[in-house]
Formats: sequence, C-alpha cells, structure tokens
Amino acid sequence: MIKKIFTYFSFVLILLFVTSCSEYQKLLKSSDYSLKYDKAIEYYNEEDYFRAQSLFEELLPLFKGTERGEKVYYHYNYCLYNEGEHILAGYHFKNFARTFPNSKHKVESEYMAAYCQYLNSPGPDLDQSYTRKAINELQLFINKYPESDKVENCNNLIDELRLKLETKAYKSSKLYFDIGDYLSASTSLKNALIKYPDTQFREEILFLILKSTYLYAQNSIEKKQNERYQSTITEYYALIDEYPKSNHLSQAEKIFENSRKKIK
Repeated sequence: MIKKIFTYFSFVLILLFVTSCSEYQKLLKSSDYSLKYDKAIEYYNEEDYFRAQSLFEELLPLFKGTERGEKVYYHYNYCLYNEGEHILAGYHFKNFARTFPNSKHKVESEYMAAYCQYLNSPGPDLDQSYTRKAINELQLFINKYPESDKVENCNNLIDELRLKLETKAYKSSKLYFDIGDYLSASTSLKNALIKYPDTQFREEILFLILKSTYLYAQNSIEKKQNERYQSTITEYYALIDEYPKSNHLSQAEKIFENSRKKIK
C-alpha cells in the first residue's frame, strides 16, 4: 500500500515537473514581453533564480531606458549573485550604480559589488589578487559612505581579508625555512614583518628569523660564522624584548647560549 502511494506521488511530481518545463519553454518562445516580465518576477520571488535570470537577460535590452529597465537589471544582478556567479554579479552591480546614479538601489549595488569581490577571494594558499582588489573596493565604499550601516561589516571583511594576506606572507616565508634556504627565509620573514607589523604571527616570525639566522651561521664557512652568530644574538634579543615569556623561550635560550660559545 505504502509503495503504491509513493509511486503515485512520484508520478504526480514528475508530471508537474514536465508540465512546468513545457510551460517555461513556451514562455521563452513567447513575444509577450509583459508576460515574461511578470513571470520573471514571479520566478525570482519563488527563488527560482535560474529561470528568472534567463528571462531578465532577454528583457534587459528590450526595456533599456524605461522604468522597468532598472528593475530588470536590479533583479538580474541578484539572480547572478544567488546562482554563485560572483565575478559577473560584481561587475553588473558596479555597472548598475553607474547606469542608474539616482536609483534608490545605488548604494546597495555598490556595496554588493564590493562584497562580490570579497566572495571571489580564495584561500591563503592561492594567488591573492582578488583579495587585494576586495580590500580596495570595501575601503572605497567606507570612504564614500562613512555613515552607511554597512561600514562595520566592511571593516570586519577587510580584517578577514588582511589576515589572508598575512597568512600567505607567513606561509610563503616559512616555505624557505622548511626547504633549508635559511638566508632567503630570514629575508622573507623580515619583509613580512615590515609589511604586516601587527600580524598575529609576529612572535612565530621573530622566532623563525632567530632560528634561520642561527642555522645559516651553522652552515656557513668558518670565517663567516663569527659575524653570523653575532646576528643570531641580535635576533635573540629582538624576540625576547618583545616576548619575554615566549612559547619558544627554551629553544631561543639554547640558540643564544650556543651562539655565544661559538663566538668565544
């Protein structure tokens, strides 16, 4: 009995789906653009963004320069956004603000253009071009609309994006250390601190600079070692001055004592 009921409902659902598809195909072929507009809004409100997007895309050039044209473009942009096409959506949100400078949706669209850039930002292991672009767009929005209720959220997003850049810089620098290129590691880590002085990886970076300098001295020719162990001691004091209770204190002190002995 249950199996029969299930089969019946499955049949009904398939029939509804086929009917719906058939109606939609007829609508696409129709030249009744007013009907297409109404159905596109209906699909949009039902969160059927795929169908709504196709209709809005067809209507864009037809309603250009009309009151409906603004509504069509506005809804079309959100269809792109909700379908996950964030690069395209970001472009069109920005273009909407330029095309309709007096629209009530102008500020909202500028925010969404910046937010789409944020969504395009990849993980810290990948190229961070979109991350930098997103930071610039969000900061531009803050500067342009300092009274907007979106400013706090923009600042939070910028902090999140900057952390990605810091993480990328830290991991890239540490890679030199991991492969045993201690001179490059030390240089790269110092550059990371110059670029991101308040990074949350600061203690770890200072310790890695110390360790890189020490290992570089160890692997140097004898006549260069004295000078490089002196540099190691300098890096030890740089770490301890800032972090006297560092998590790496025990290792740092061993490096310091060994360096002193080598110099003597």
